[in-house]
Amino acid sequence: MTNASEVSCRPRGKRTLWFFVGLGVAGAALVAVRLADTGTLLDAWAGIGLLAALMGIAALHWVTAQVHADAYGVHSRTLLRRRSVPWSDIADLRVVLKRSKSSRFQDARRVSLLLRDRHRRMLPLPRSMASRDPDFDATLRALRALHRRHGSPESSHVTVVSYRTAGRPWAGSLIVCALLLAGAGVVAWLVPGVASYDRAWRSAAPCTGATPAADRDNCLTTLRAVIARTEARQPKQRSRLYFADSRPLKQLEVSPEAAEGFQAGDSVELTVWRGEVREVTGEHYVWREHITTAGEPAVLAAVLALAAGFPGARLLLRVRGRRLPDDELLPSDLPFVGALVGTALWLLPLCHRHPTTLFTSPVAIVWAVAGSLVTAGLFTWAWRATRIRPPQAAASDEPGEDDGEVFLAARFLEHTDYNPHGFGTHIVLGGGRPAVTPHPGPGRFAAKDLPVERLTLRNVRRARGDDGDTVPGSWHIAELDDAGKPVRLAAAPADLTRIIRELDRQGLVRAPAQPSPQARPSR
Repeated sequence: MTNASEVSCRPRGKRTLWFFVGLGVAGAALVAVRLADTGTLLDAWAGIGLLAALMGIAALHWVTAQVHADAYGVHSRTLLRRRSVPWSDIADLRVVLKRSKSSRFQDARRVSLLLRDRHRRMLPLPRSMASRDPDFDATLRALRALHRRHGSPESSHVTVVSYRTAGRPWAGSLIVCALLLAGAGVVAWLVPGVASYDRAWRSAAPCTGATPAADRDNCLTTLRAVIARTEARQPKQRSRLYFADSRPLKQLEVSPEAAEGFQAGDSVELTVWRGEVREVTGEHYVWREHITTAGEPAVLAAVLALAAGFPGARLLLRVRGRRLPDDELLPSDLPFVGALVGTALWLLPLCHRHPTTLFTSPVAIVWAVAGSLVTAGLFTWAWRATRIRPPQAAASDEPGEDDGEVFLAARFLEHTDYNPHGFGTHIVLGGGRPAVTPHPGPGRFAAKDLPVERLTLRNVRRARGDDGDTVPGSWHIAELDDAGKPVRLAAAPADLTRIIRELDRQGLVRAPAQPSPQARPSR
């Protein structure tokens, strides 16, 4: 319920939620009955009941959630907590986009309270899984209206915080990075032991009659056997060889190809080392058990370390943008991903070829030094490519360039008569009036001229979370006024400067500059 003096939010689909609550009660009863009968929860019916009980608890949490806002503040209630925050303690009402784990659903939208002490409080309601939800938007407008009436908001626009903005959470990236680095360290610690085991296998010699019994595990023992039958299964499943009279053993797990290569009645030789069968040699087929080499864990450790670089890059961009407003988009982390991929191209082969001689082999040292120089160059490029550029509008008296028709990637974010249904992807300059086109050229097919005489430039800023997912984080936004209707033009900084300069030549009107806080650019 929403009116001018108060706002109330309750969950949708309460009948469905109460149904799951009842299902959870039935599941809890089923778990109690099975526990009384069998004395254990290791039972299929008990598992089903436990799952239903957990679903019931989650449904009970949501069905009891409620948010109420009035002249005193915002009051929220869930199953286990009640909380009230006065308007004087609230600095801003924000929309938080939670990334959906399934591509079939859009990002979930929720409302968050930014307090004066810079802490955040997530409201249980309202929430929406749609990018356009009239009920969610109406509730948000009503909450912001109450905030303006009874408090003092810090922002005049809706602040949208997502995984692409400067205000995104960083704890998850830090935890993932630390776990991956710890995993890389553990796997690297195993490399010497694996290398020693592999060397022992390669240097093992056949046992002789003079070999002491205590040393026979470290030499190769050959046993004869007859295959009684084979059991070949699909890949990634266990296939087996069964031996006649269960001698020298009853069965042996092998690969599906080996189970198909041997036949019942084949006489084979078994090579035993350290109490395990390592080879089965027949007349037409030989099976060898895979012995892990030192290069395999070394490569795995390198992969884990490189994988830790991705959340590390996200943390780095978050730190570089710490002075930006929380809703401004950060540059893409793809340049750092490219640097990590380039590093993997030389690091993984090096780890595989020289897992234990990285600092002793001259070839490995030269390889590592050359690769490190390449990596340094790639990360220097990535650092420069992700620097945060402050927004700038081209001066109206700067000379323009006349290179004929030039198509620049740019798009208007609103539907207008010159950008119907958001069809425009480029703006063409030169050879006539500036126009919006749905293609990168050449030619002005389907181009729609810009009504420059109607446009007024209000501001140039960096992209924000409320500009949509189609705007790259490195682009800038020109806020224009189209005969009283606000429109936004998005483009790369250099392209946007060139477009504004050309619009100036065509008669673009500039509104008086309004002072606004600017973030210090990162170096």
